[in-house]
Amino acid sequence: MRRWRQLLRFLTAIQLLPALESGEETLVGGQAVLEGVMMRSPHAWGIAVRKPSGEIATHSEPLERPSEAHKWMGWPVVRGVMTLGHAMTLGFRALRFSANQALEEIAVEDAGASGKPAKKFEITGWMAAVNIVFSLAFFIVMYKVLPLLATTALKKINPVFGGQFVFNLVDGLIRIAMFLLFVWGVSLWKDIRRVYEYHGAEHKTVFAFENGDPLNAREVQKYTTYHPRCGTSFLMTVMIISMVVYMMIPVHTFWARFGIRIALLPVIAGVSYEIIRYAAKHRGSLFALMTAPGLWLQRITTQPPDDRQVECAIIALDKAMALEKQRGGELVIA
Repeated sequence: MRRWRQLLRFLTAIQLLPALESGEETLVGGQAVLEGVMMRSPHAWGIAVRKPSGEIATHSEPLERPSEAHKWMGWPVVRGVMTLGHAMTLGFRALRFSANQALEEIAVEDAGASGKPAKKFEITGWMAAVNIVFSLAFFIVMYKVLPLLATTALKKINPVFGGQFVFNLVDGLIRIAMFLLFVWGVSLWKDIRRVYEYHGAEHKTVFAFENGDPLNAREVQKYTTYHPRCGTSFLMTVMIISMVVYMMIPVHTFWARFGIRIALLPVIAGVSYEIIRYAAKHRGSLFALMTAPGLWLQRITTQPPDDRQVECAIIALDKAMALEKQRGGELVIA
């Protein structure tokens, strides 16, 4: 039973992955995982996960920056798509590592209780592939198909909803409402609320690092859990920008609208990335206002962590930074 609960936590966290991670090539960022935190520097990443026994499992690896391998990947808008894809891939690996740590300890405990040798159970490659396919299908149905179906139904009830501006406005508002409902709904689950607490620990630790403070629980806990470079802010910006873009494209059939929403997703994501990046450096700009809804939403997706959760975030960052220094990397602090 505990194994299936862990798998359900893993699957739910995957659906939240874009809201839990922050993709940025030149800055320190991170992501909450199951009972831990993954931290990323430009050339390395580290993860620290607290097992049920209280022991902290760690792992770190070097990273290659996409823009260093291929210059065109550093172009504006393009770099956003490349960096976000890179961050999502890494985030999935981190979630898988954290889930397997818990599954490994559950297997050992079950073996001790039964007196039989521990039977290894982990999230394998094929299981991960199935989860990715499910997550992609969930995203398309939840945030593309259902809002379109609902708005199309409203158009049949009242022609006023058929106008280019009104249709896409209502479609966008329904999409945002469904996202907010999902994020809030899963927060009622204690296990996911703990993920949100680790998300808060990640943000606090990044703030402390960016301000040059000592990385200990006392100093880290002084900071807010709301960070402008959060995936939550990114997703809200994507949803706002997408409404404006769709209003400018004169298509009227269901499938044409659906096709446009899929085809333009990389472009909208790339533009949103640039806005988030600019707003993080220019808090008094007009673009910063666009990221405000994402910061408000972090009242749900980040929660105040305890010192043990902050400890995991600090250890993860230490692991990443130790490897970063070995590789001679330099950081640009916003």
